[in-house]
Amino acid sequence: HTLALSDEGSLFSWGANSYGQLGTGNKANQVSPSKVPMNGERMVEIAASHYAHISAAMSETGKVFMWGQCRGQSLTSPMLTKFTCTDDVFSAFSSPLVTWRTYTIDHVKGFSIIESLSKAFDDPITSDIKFTVEGRDIHVHKSVLKIRCEHFSSMFQSCWDEDGRNSIEVSQFSYAVYKAFLQYLYTDQVNLKPEEAIGLLDLANAYCEASLKRMCEQIIKKGITTENVAMLYAAAVKFEAKELEDFCFRFALNHMTAVVQTQAFSQLDDSVLKEFIRKAAIAGAFKY
Repeated sequence: HTLALSDEGSLFSWGANSYGQLGTGNKANQVSPSKVPMNGERMVEIAASHYAHISAAMSETGKVFMWGQCRGQSLTSPMLTKFTCTDDVFSAFSSPLVTWRTYTIDHVKGFSIIESLSKAFDDPITSDIKFTVEGRDIHVHKSVLKIRCEHFSSMFQSCWDEDGRNSIEVSQFSYAVYKAFLQYLYTDQVNLKPEEAIGLLDLANAYCEASLKRMCEQIIKKGITTENVAMLYAAAVKFEAKELEDFCFRFALNHMTAVVQTQAFSQLDDSVLKEFIRKAAIAGAFKY
């Protein structure tokens, strides 16, 4: 069957009518358009499908009507429903269940949790606490810090002096390092140069942040040179970063002649230097 809508909002139908889907008050087929009585309502939308024997229409006032085969019953005249759109008529009463128009999917991308948290970092409007490092403020949220970090979870318990305060001064670490750490808690990412990551590795070690520690090690590896490998090796030993220590040692072993002539190598403390030489000897660095 076929439905047609005029510019004036009048509804016409024709075709098969075995279930009253034409809305003419009977089940007689129509070979030419016949006006469907809608009690003076002006229609703005009509709905029909060749897969089902049901029809629907919506008036300009938002009323939705249906007629035809509705769950085994035949409605030969339009019946007012409680639906707010014609799609609901088909989803509730069509047999088989079909849609009268092609579905479209709108890809409306909202912010993910990480994206929303990233935007909240260092926001003085929504934050409830700030850290002052080297005279500069970093605005954060206690709840985020407590959820993401065991150190802060303990810090903000009532037995700590810092609990209840909205400003805490930090002197153990640089501003760049501490900001990178707090931002990591919001974004799960680290944005630091390899040479600055050593300070963050120190912080990760002090705060027992294993994941952050591994991330720092990966960043540091990318910046290793013959000039700084001795210093990075010493830092890895100090902060118990075993993977980074082994990486630095292998790098130094492959560039031994250049490394031992650097200032960083000459500044190694005795215990680190002795252990480095011992390991190098075992690895066969002094065969010749």
